[in-house]
Amino acid sequence: MVEKLAIYFTYIIEQLGYFGAGFLMALESMVAPVPSELVMPFVGFLAAEGKFSLGLAILVTSVGSVIGSLISYYMGYLGGRPLVLKVGRYLLLNREHLEWTERWFERNGSWTIFVSRFIPVVRHLISIPAGLGRMRLFPFCLYTLIGATMWNTFLLMCGYKLRQNWTLVQQYSHELDLIVAAVLAVCGVWLAIMHVRRARGLVSPPAE
Repeated sequence: MVEKLAIYFTYIIEQLGYFGAGFLMALESMVAPVPSELVMPFVGFLAAEGKFSLGLAILVTSVGSVIGSLISYYMGYLGGRPLVLKVGRYLLLNREHLEWTERWFERNGSWTIFVSRFIPVVRHLISIPAGLGRMRLFPFCLYTLIGATMWNTFLLMCGYKLRQNWTLVQQYSHELDLIVAAVLAVCGVWLAIMHVRRARGLVSPPAE
């Protein structure tokens, strides 16, 4: 299944160029089953071969990610869960994953829009609870753009460095996601510890 999707996606990019890459990343940011690990490494390979401009490829795919995220955002904002579930069933939307993402967004707030770009499954769905929760549009777009650009660039550079072996990113995409999630978890724990230490320092009595 993954190999067939990869062949199909590479064909779209080869035929449509930048527009194809941006279009696929727009779908990736929605609930469509388009893993970025099957798109961005090939874009990086094309950049390494001189067929794509590295900077323009990053720009186009990042804009595509923002557009796709905005579509999902407004699905939630204007149509609510009934519209999301009605449309999502044609795009293989997993209701349990959506409900888990909604709870996660409600607990952690708007900063999760940035972090979610690095987390599998969640990055496809996080824009929907942002719309349902009426998150302000500017921070939503800003967090989405920064997170998507970082993730897209990381995968693109993997393909750029690997060149003809860019498919290795696909083969080890699950391990890659786990590594990124682990790094984010460590960073989250560290930030939480620093926050607690600062809070204790503010409330501790002055030294005599």
